[in-house]
Amino acid sequence: MFTSGIRVDIDFVQRKIFQGSLTVILGVHKLHLRFDRKSVKTRNVHRNTLGRYGQPERFIRYEDRVHWLITRGYEMHLDTLITDGMVVDGTGSLRYKADIGIFKEKIVAIGNLGKMPAERFVDASGQVVSPGFIDMHSHSDRTLLDDPGGDSKIYQGVTTEVVGNCGFSPYPVGIMGSEVLNRSHVSPVEWDWIDLDGWSDRLEKNGLSINVVPQVGHSALRYAVGLADASSPNDDQLKEMRRLVAESVEQGAFSMSTGLTVSPSMYGNTDEIVALAEAFSQYDGAFYVTHARVWAGNHVGAIKEAMEIGHRAGVPVQYSHLAIIDPRAYGSGEEMVGIIEAARMDGLDATYDVYPYTAAGSHLSQSTPQWLQEGGDVQLVQRLRDPVQRKRAVEDMREHGHFGGLPWQLDKVVISYVQSEKNRSVIGKSVAEISEERGEDPLETYLALIDEEENQVGCVAHNRVESDVRYFLSHPLGMIGSDGNAISPTGIYSIDKPHPRFYGTYPRILGRYVREQSLMSLETAIHKMTGMPAERLRLSDRGRIEKNCIADIVVFDPNTVIDHSTFDDPHKLSEGISHVLVNGSLIIVDGDHTQSRGGRVLRRDS
Repeated sequence: MFTSGIRVDIDFVQRKIFQGSLTVILGVHKLHLRFDRKSVKTRNVHRNTLGRYGQPERFIRYEDRVHWLITRGYEMHLDTLITDGMVVDGTGSLRYKADIGIFKEKIVAIGNLGKMPAERFVDASGQVVSPGFIDMHSHSDRTLLDDPGGDSKIYQGVTTEVVGNCGFSPYPVGIMGSEVLNRSHVSPVEWDWIDLDGWSDRLEKNGLSINVVPQVGHSALRYAVGLADASSPNDDQLKEMRRLVAESVEQGAFSMSTGLTVSPSMYGNTDEIVALAEAFSQYDGAFYVTHARVWAGNHVGAIKEAMEIGHRAGVPVQYSHLAIIDPRAYGSGEEMVGIIEAARMDGLDATYDVYPYTAAGSHLSQSTPQWLQEGGDVQLVQRLRDPVQRKRAVEDMREHGHFGGLPWQLDKVVISYVQSEKNRSVIGKSVAEISEERGEDPLETYLALIDEEENQVGCVAHNRVESDVRYFLSHPLGMIGSDGNAISPTGIYSIDKPHPRFYGTYPRILGRYVREQSLMSLETAIHKMTGMPAERLRLSDRGRIEKNCIADIVVFDPNTVIDHSTFDDPHKLSEGISHVLVNGSLIIVDGDHTQSRGGRVLRRDS
């Protein structure tokens, strides 16, 4: 099939000599035909006529005879040729040197391709060529609508990110409407969808620089049937939730996520979650992903519950951002991962993701009493404005501590964003600092900020140790997820001070933990960021440098790649990523964003 066109060059060299060439492009292949039409004089002698002396007359006639001389040639017709790079293919195999040929969105050739013609060339000499990084845990469902360029991610080399985590997804919309899902500390978006299909269409219409993997959130399911409080679903509500989760998976959701420390997902018990997971267990590859109940003293119990849900429902499990926030449990990583290993020995397909930082990031209200959060943001704020309930909340928090049992360390809880102009000055300050400035009790300040900002206030909490982070990063069952959003240094979120994981997760792995500390080999690190998450997601044609795979590709300098984002100055792009391709489109070229929109919303294979 002729897909790209035909080129014909014709030269009239002499009056009786015709030359030409024909190039036929069939998909990725190019066939060259060169031909010459030459007039050649030939002599014919006729003896059938008698001459003057009775002898046969000889007539000599010169005729033009056509000779077609055809030369055929064959070559690849490439859109992009990446030359002279060191390929780390995403499988964990040793690196090798090769060129990579790309046509449209696929890798079509790997090897010594330096002489092949191409529309564009990328000189990768002295650099590593790897699959694009797959972020297993992000919250860009909303931010990509506001900022489709996805700078914080694409400049890291992230070509695909998984959204809809921690129980939150912007679909399905049900009884409680979009209002409960469309709350943000920036201006809410125009909500014109009710399901995954509608949200996907909207996202792709806006344009994307990266690929997006959708999940369906447990909190969204509860809101859809009117369950914003601690109530358990009745039979009709559970039936509808099961229908909605199955419908979302039918539309392409890869999994269902829970956020069991965040309202209203945290009100769902184990039986409820098992029932929902069973509703999509018949879909091959669909899995359960959880931000578990990581309250104080429950670091082991949280993992056990996740494994129980997987076993009972018959679905694979992805444990989100594995960490230890309880100082009494620091150093117990081997015990925690051992529970996952034991579940795998029993036949459960279970893995986890982790990010390379000793601080978490969340909403400030996440650590408040569960009864205070019932019903959603509006009800929470109403309770805080009731002096009696406000006093009760302070007393409850003082008695039960941080995360239900830990001493409050409010000097380590730093405000990352607020909604109002009046409180803009508190961004980057700890709750302890703010309370001192205000001259009030730190817990009063804690609740006052939630009240004043109508629960649109975020924080960074420094509550982990490096030794645990290193253990979780290096274990074979761990892959990488940022738990960060796709934003821009100059966009509407630039006034915030988000967690540096938004901008630095993947270069930090390559620069700090591979090059500087040798915690793992480059091949292992790349596998944890590419092939391993692709396998979890059943993305059979992504996550590897392999012929016929999709050309999601990163080119980086292994000697210079590093993160520059910090807690004090988070909106700093990473260094060392020279080129990024998404679905064959060049998004980053020589370190600059082309503003190309080559991304798309991926759907789970049915």
